Amino acid sequence: MALKKKPVTGMKDILPKEMEIRNYVMNMIRETYGKFGFSAIETPCVEHIENLSSKQGGENEKLIFKILKRGEKLKLDTAECEADLVDSGLRYDLTVPLSRYYSNNAGQLPTPFKALQMGNVWRADRPQRGRFRQFMQCDIDILGEPTYLAEIELVMATTTLLGKLDFHNFTIRINDRKILKAMAQYSGFPEDSFDTVFIILDKMDKIGLEGVAEELEKEGFSKDSIDTYLGMFKEITTDIEGVRYCKEKLSDVLDPKVAEDLETIITAVDSVKNADFKISFDPTLVRGMSYYTGPIFEIAMDEFGGSVGGGGRYDEMIGKFTGQNTSACGFSIGFERIVMLLLERGYEIPTNAAKKAYLIEKNMPADKLLPILKQAEEERKNGVQVNISIMKKNKKFQKEQMTAEGYTEFVEFFNK
Repeated sequence: MALKKKPVTGMKDILPKEMEIRNYVMNMIRETYGKFGFSAIETPCVEHIENLSSKQGGENEKLIFKILKRGEKLKLDTAECEADLVDSGLRYDLTVPLSRYYSNNAGQLPTPFKALQMGNVWRADRPQRGRFRQFMQCDIDILGEPTYLAEIELVMATTTLLGKLDFHNFTIRINDRKILKAMAQYSGFPEDSFDTVFIILDKMDKIGLEGVAEELEKEGFSKDSIDTYLGMFKEITTDIEGVRYCKEKLSDVLDPKVAEDLETIITAVDSVKNADFKISFDPTLVRGMSYYTGPIFEIAMDEFGGSVGGGGRYDEMIGKFTGQNTSACGFSIGFERIVMLLLERGYEIPTNAAKKAYLIEKNMPADKLLPILKQAEEERKNGVQVNISIMKKNKKFQKEQMTAEGYTEFVEFFNK
């Protein structure tokens, strides 16, 4: 069987230029989020299959890379179902592992706990632009903080990071799952059909109001419920007034504090933001994960044509492990999409460090090579990046290649 040079479908090799950008972004993430008080943690890439299949990951649970039992535990001949063969899987996000991590280590952690986690995740998804089967995720989460301060801090930290990476004019779309449910309840949809309604509503930006109405009709919902429901979206604005409209309109089915807290989050972020973006109320924002319990948010970026990050409050997930609910809220940036956009725009990493190339003539004797090595070491001590290479026959092409890698000065050494 011939060996294959290309990586497995949906995964990729990373060349030096991209790796340089990735490392820069990761360092900027650590630096920026660290200033907001987030502590770096790490969880294993393999999780118990029970945790991954707990009906908290939405559609992602259909995309798990499952791992067979090992050694004597794997009994192919007598297996009667999947549970006899599989006991773990590759994580599809970082939130489920974080919840398990916190439930296992809460006694050694502060309250509230502000966690920063970066790592690869895996989904057996259909690859497309900006989407792979193995990809880096970057999450910040605040655990044990029940107030809207968590949402404000998460949005401020994330938008500060994007501003430092030279992203502008993006939008933070924000909603609340409680408002979503209240609108559906007010319209007369049965509670057990809410998930179906939200799945259809989530297509609003692609199929519009008329398309949503048609799909709701196909599901057999009453025309009165559909008209009432979609009529509200025609009235709601994307600013504070839209939140106030929901508070007043849904007063019989919505706790007014939900709308008041959401208004506070929007007002606070808009007042103290230190990056070029806007925050807007979007009553059509759903977020796919079923574990969200409160405010939810996404980053919409025109140059990508979609979302490059999102998150929300998930106050009930940790309780699945401990039996006692713990306030939790998180925000994840689309690391791979951010890197892709930086590469597409030809982003240059800001640096004051000089990059110098020493080109040494072939067959340089050891007695002449030693002073060159010492000279390079002295320059490195002074902050200069020095790359020592043997001089090629096509020296012009060699310099062109190194110039493309950022080298601005060349020193040639000959055996004379």
